[in-house]
Amino acid sequence: MKGIVSFHEARCKGCGLCISVCPRDVLALNQDKTNAAGYHPSSTRAPERCIACGNCARICPDGVITVEKEVDAP
Repeated sequence: MKGIVSFHEARCKGCGLCISVCPRDVLALNQDKTNAAGYHPSSTRAPERCIACGNCARICPDGVITVEKEVDAP
């Protein structure tokens, strides 16, 4: 199963907790972007490897991550 991860970047503090719990090394801090609070937000660096486990969304202290399961067409 494939997952789709999205972030509310404006609220991300760049703490890296989501990165630390991702079993497939999908996430990284976006060093090319800074949000209004001055943080580098988390982003997907290898979205094709996401398995929709939801670990990142569960550990995020600010609830900025949404994980959706991509449904295969019949």
